[in-house]
Amino acid sequence: MSAQSQQAAQSQQAAQSQQAAERFACELSADSGEPLSLFTRGIETPAAFGDAQCDYFEYSSRGDRVPGRLLRPASSEPVPLILFQHGLHGSKDAAYLDAAAPWIRHGVAVASIDFPLHGERANAKLSRQLFAGEAGSDDASHPDSRMLWIEFTRQAVSDLRRAVDALRSFPGLDGRVAYAAFSLGAMIGAIYCASDPRPCAAALALAGGGLGPPEIDPCAHIARIAPRPILFVNATQDKQVPRSATEALYERAQEPKRIEWFDSGHGDLPGGALKEMWLFLRTQLALGSS
Repeated sequence: MSAQSQQAAQSQQAAQSQQAAERFACELSADSGEPLSLFTRGIETPAAFGDAQCDYFEYSSRGDRVPGRLLRPASSEPVPLILFQHGLHGSKDAAYLDAAAPWIRHGVAVASIDFPLHGERANAKLSRQLFAGEAGSDDASHPDSRMLWIEFTRQAVSDLRRAVDALRSFPGLDGRVAYAAFSLGAMIGAIYCASDPRPCAAALALAGGGLGPPEIDPCAHIARIAPRPILFVNATQDKQVPRSATEALYERAQEPKRIEWFDSGHGDLPGGALKEMWLFLRTQLALGSS
């Protein structure tokens, strides 16, 4: 094949991939009208969160029941909400999400849900298949893994949209919403925020693009987040999300955007990275300088 023919074939493949992503995006924006069937109850606050008020909530999303945890300041004043999501193998109760404890003390509510096949929603067979088909692994291109990841993403984005719907009913939230997440949650978040105009900003830690099927490649979706700002927080020694994947995603994002690099691995971002996320979110939510 000549260089010219090869270039034409690559251009055609890229156009087909973008069309597949656009069809997927149209599916995500559809509202099924499914009842939320929201259930809530107060639960014991984890020690890391001090005197914050903690609630367990559960709601329906595409036929699944989605469990979540909401932490709110003890103050009765209305506060904004940050959706704060876990990575692969994590859950709404993952210890690294305790990083949000200072955020709550500074005047925001923080909610996390279990992504499909994670936490309370884990399934011995399907969760193992999902993890085995992680982008970049030997199983990632298997048709079953590909379809599982597409359906996982479709469900996860629906779950996040429905979480914002469900949390509207909680007292003490003022309607402002932002998104923050690590790794898988950041990549899902790029697709979610592109499909839901309610989050005013996104802080995406350890995210990358070009790592999965074209329909769910964050690179194909992230431009639609604009004009809302995005902060990328990444690790120079990340072995799971290559720097090239991060730079590809950053390149496809539109302004306003900013990227910060920290000398760490995928699982040990320093406190300075978390502080950058908070300062960014605080600014975008128009909070004071506390």
